[in-house]
Amino acid sequence: MTGLYQLIYSSIRTPSCTDAEIEDILRSCKRNNSKEEITGILLHSRNRFIQYIEGTSEISKLYEKIKLDDRHFNVTLLAYSPIEKRIFPSWQMGFKDIDKLGFYTSITEKDKIVFNNMIKGDMPEIGIGISLLKKFFEKA
Repeated sequence: MTGLYQLIYSSIRTPSCTDAEIEDILRSCKRNNSKEEITGILLHSRNRFIQYIEGTSEISKLYEKIKLDDRHFNVTLLAYSPIEKRIFPSWQMGFKDIDKLGFYTSITEKDKIVFNNMIKGDMPEIGIGISLLKKFFEKA
């Protein structure tokens, strides 16, 4: 075992959370995550967040801090489990705006339903969920 874990959550973005605040989140992630050897991705839209984080068991402490952030609410843990290797090893925090991408035109109808359900807090089987997150970054 490698001592690595993955954590995925979704949440509802507060209406007062501006694009400038999203940039602040990303700057903070890039600054702090490298120290803690945390990598992952943050997907956001006008009203939702979904984040995939990978690292040591310290990511559970980070998740506790994330839950207290007032830029979102209804934080829902979708998955937390050990992993053999990182999926996004070189990204302190990759990010994409879901609303601005043509992702939905390049995936199947079934994948669209699963991805939309994930964003809303319903996690499919973990392999399917991870596959869709990876596909999002490959196509986007």
